[in-house]
Amino acid sequence: MGDTGVVLAGVRKSFGSLDVIHGIDLTISEGSFVVFVGPSGCGKSTLLRMIAGLEDVTDGEIEIKGRNVTDLDPSDRGIAMVFQSYALYPHMSVRENLAFGLKMARTQAGEIEARVKAASAILKIDHLLERRPGQLSGGQRQRVAIGRAIVRKPDVFLFDEPLSNLDAELRVSMRIEIARLHRELGNTMIYVTHDQTEAMTLADQIVVLRDGRIEQSGTPREIYERPANTFVAGFIGSPRMNLLDAMWQGAGRVAAGGQAVQSGLAGSALVSGAKVKLGIRPEHLTVSTTGTNGLEATVDFAEYLGGTQYLYCQLPDGQPVTVEYRSAAEINTGDRIFLSAAPADIRLFDEGGLAIA
Repeated sequence: MGDTGVVLAGVRKSFGSLDVIHGIDLTISEGSFVVFVGPSGCGKSTLLRMIAGLEDVTDGEIEIKGRNVTDLDPSDRGIAMVFQSYALYPHMSVRENLAFGLKMARTQAGEIEARVKAASAILKIDHLLERRPGQLSGGQRQRVAIGRAIVRKPDVFLFDEPLSNLDAELRVSMRIEIARLHRELGNTMIYVTHDQTEAMTLADQIVVLRDGRIEQSGTPREIYERPANTFVAGFIGSPRMNLLDAMWQGAGRVAAGGQAVQSGLAGSALVSGAKVKLGIRPEHLTVSTTGTNGLEATVDFAEYLGGTQYLYCQLPDGQPVTVEYRSAAEINTGDRIFLSAAPADIRLFDEGGLAIA
């Protein structure tokens, strides 16, 4: 497994009789940036802590760079972890915080100084080395926490929701910093977040979790454009994908709200009249105010955001539909509109929620 950074094989975690991680199999390529994403309680942080050695593995094995680390202490796994809370020592300077772990590992003084200097240069915190954490902003403290991980020269970086304590503007700038850091260092990075924007913008590979199981794993484009089920379709994307109760009519046609649209699917396994979910992204809907083709809808609320409007609409049967609208023509609450989409942009899901190819 020379080109694998981390391998999880049948990994399971139980607290007494309660199973929280259900036999996860996952291979993470060396040097990749992988994001675990999912709603609160899905098991993403528990899974990260198991890789770190902070949680015992009930069953299964964990490998890092070909070594079985399942029963090793965190310090012997070749990992470094960055926490949401920064976890800096308040009585120490930035320099001392960066150096502390290396001193505990009895690293030579010259090597410590070289690593601290290199990390502070990468993160542009050279001018902060003599300050204490209480004298730093949230973004600066997070840089120090990342720097403390860098000086250890780990095989794998583990990030546990590192930006959730920052304000919106800082989160954007730190996202860019972390992406740049990955390009410069080239290490395997595993990143936990509930923020799908972070997942989409940072990841080479997204792992979508729910209730301790992997719902789908793939590139951001694969996850967004070809969701495996209605859970992934609804979770990834903001605004979320529209998922409409619909009925298969055959020959690629599907009816929602009593109105038919043409999909690009043959649907060979479906019989006419079968219940399906019709999935369409808000940005893939085209709005017409004069024609009669497509799905008729009434605008409940028009949200103006400058270059974009979001139209929150209802079909005649009351099903909600969200539309991303970029035309200069004004649309207002109460207007009747007609929505259409290219057949290739329509997704269908069966009654169990699984994507129909």
